[in-house]
Amino acid sequence: LSINKNCRSLFLSGHVGFDSLPDQLVNKSIHQGFCFNILSIGETGIGKSTLIDTLFNTSFDDHVSTHFQPNVRLKAQTYELQESNVRLKLTIVNTVGFGDQINKDDSYQPIVDYIDAQFEAYLQEELKIKRSLYNYHDTRIHVCLYFISPTGHSLKTLDLLTMKNLDSKVNIIPVIAKADTISKSELQKFKIKIMSELVSNGVQIYQFPTDDESIAKINATMNGHLPFAVVGSTEELKIGNKVVKARQYPWGIVQVENENHCDFVKLREMLICTNMEDLREQTHMRHYELYRRCKLEEMGFRDTGPENKPVREDITKTFHNFEDIHFCDTSCMHSSFLYIFFKDFDYTTENKYKLKERKKEYQERIKSATKKKKRERNMIKILGSHDHNDFDQSKKDKSLKKDNLHSLFFVLIPKTEAVLLLAFRI
Repeated sequence: LSINKNCRSLFLSGHVGFDSLPDQLVNKSIHQGFCFNILSIGETGIGKSTLIDTLFNTSFDDHVSTHFQPNVRLKAQTYELQESNVRLKLTIVNTVGFGDQINKDDSYQPIVDYIDAQFEAYLQEELKIKRSLYNYHDTRIHVCLYFISPTGHSLKTLDLLTMKNLDSKVNIIPVIAKADTISKSELQKFKIKIMSELVSNGVQIYQFPTDDESIAKINATMNGHLPFAVVGSTEELKIGNKVVKARQYPWGIVQVENENHCDFVKLREMLICTNMEDLREQTHMRHYELYRRCKLEEMGFRDTGPENKPVREDITKTFHNFEDIHFCDTSCMHSSFLYIFFKDFDYTTENKYKLKERKKEYQERIKSATKKKKRERNMIKILGSHDHNDFDQSKKDKSLKKDNLHSLFFVLIPKTEAVLLLAFRI
């Protein structure tokens, strides 16, 4: 079957109706609803939950986590939100105990495992014969808000390691938490330092797309403001005739939605209002596809051969090849176990045979010594040259020698062999 690539453009002479496809898609999406999953990473008490509450203008009733966590664990909570006639299933995944341990070498590993587990769950659903992706609750992480401590100096080693291990699995948006604790001049230098370290260490953060002309200009501008310096607050204060979300200090008030005070409005605009759908698409088309490709290659599936030629192998053949490899590996492992078992068995049997031979040798020596003493006693009786006392003394001496001989037998046998003799019940 050949397809002509030179398609002609035709003009319609009247109304057909497929111009309503965008409206159909919108209606279907509204009916189905949307899902969005946020992963927030940061130290305990850095303000992760407060910022999420401020972003969605609600209280998620999250419990305050303690600093006494033996390891990092992830806590996911899902909420149903509705704005106008649009329903959103929002899942917030919080890292509990991140950065609280003395040894922080593997603090990022539970996060990597969690993201991979969500990819694996979606892949297993795709591979089912009877799939139900329409009703499937997609738990893949769409965006990672990485909270950076406002030290004003540089990124911590843990921050670089974590983002480096996550940049190929999730869209990372770095934010400077509690930006009201650092001056504006220090904040600007801190931003430049952070971006410089990310570039020098090869960390790929999420860049707002500039391929759509309608949002290219605003996204290009916002890319220059990364990382966003944010302040979160659920406290409302009345300033003039307006009620605003703010943080009140003895020296003044920090307004959360005032762009002169922090970048909270920029973050909300980029994350929710402008690029939420792009984050969902990037998760599916880039990060999930990378995971899926690696998994299928591990199972033996491939598109091209050694010379980059198309490979036309069906799923059944690939599955049987994978099954044969698994059977060979299992057989080799089984043979290895049998070899070790029989090797130990032969060693034990050989030792048991040696012990029997040595016991037989000792018994022959005792029997020979007994016969010799018996002959000596008979000779004494026959000769009768000794008196009664001498005869009794000789009898005592013979008894003592016999006892000494038995003692010698137990001295000759090593303790280990005596134990083995009892163990084998020879």
